[in-house]
Amino acid sequence: MKKIIGITGGIGSGKSTVLDLLEKNFSAYIIKADDVAKQLMEPGGKAFIEVVDFFGEEILLPDGTIDRKKLAAVVFANPNKRIVLNSITHPLVKKKIMEQIACLKAEDTYEYCFVEAALLIEDHYQTVCDEFWYIYVPETLRRERLKASRGYTDEKIDSILKSQLTEEEFAKACAHTVDNSKDLDFTLSQLEKLLQM
Repeated sequence: MKKIIGITGGIGSGKSTVLDLLEKNFSAYIIKADDVAKQLMEPGGKAFIEVVDFFGEEILLPDGTIDRKKLAAVVFANPNKRIVLNSITHPLVKKKIMEQIACLKAEDTYEYCFVEAALLIEDHYQTVCDEFWYIYVPETLRRERLKASRGYTDEKIDSILKSQLTEEEFAKACAHTVDNSKDLDFTLSQLEKLLQM
């Protein structure tokens, strides 16, 4: 495997679109921290028991799985509870991602592994990745996209943006910036250049 690259960027920057382009056009394996977290939060998953122990059975659906909307509402309303949730899930997610990368290196099927995590920088994924790429889209366009695709209000977008790093902080922590504000061809041409370096 040539490189393990971390993908990060603010909400609405189109990280999923970039990951799709990488998966379809290059020898790339994609790991999304959110997907890993979901697996760990399934009944029997390592995070499930600890989360239910702390937050109580009222966060469970009738089928015994965690009601993600209810849990999100609880942690959104109480920053301290969000800290607890993160302290349970993030170390487990990181450990699982490191295990996946070790397997990928052993199999040696892919040239690249891309790891996408909301807190890539804050959770010190530089110990896992060779470099970080910042997916950039101007805030005005990100706001438009979030309203159109997710129906978010300005208030909701404001509160999310407040909890994320600034454009300057993202750019400073990343080796490269990918401008994802135009069409797919524009983004793809940047990815091609970066992977030829």
